[in-house]
Amino acid sequence: MPFLSPVAAQRVESLAVAALAVVVTVAAGYPWWSLLALFLVFDLSMLGYLRGPRVGARCYNLAHSYTLPAALGAVAVAAAGFGDRIDWLGVLAVAWVFHIAVDRALGYGLKTAEGFEHTHLGPIGRSRNARPR
Repeated sequence: MPFLSPVAAQRVESLAVAALAVVVTVAAGYPWWSLLALFLVFDLSMLGYLRGPRVGARCYNLAHSYTLPAALGAVAVAAAGFGDRIDWLGVLAVAWVFHIAVDRALGYGLKTAEGFEHTHLGPIGRSRNARPR
């Protein structure tokens, strides 16, 4: 197996997580396109950038961390265990994980306070093109 940089490894892992989210959605009896229907909802967190790069990075990172969708999924599973099926909560959690995974697979990582184009996976957009090769 060829050597993968840590960034490349994270991007490959994210692709696997996105594929798993599709499998879980379909196995649960929901259409795969429900993931696409909810896809852009989570990017509303970018509105924080209207208040500046520091607030924007905090809002974006909060919505693009696996912590909140994992907690949401845990609530959905626990509720189902107690006989209170709230399927929409599970679908939302899986769609959220799918969104994060696709973003990371494409190289859109968690943001730094320097600005939207600076991520934990490296620079994106104009910053990527501006760096020396």
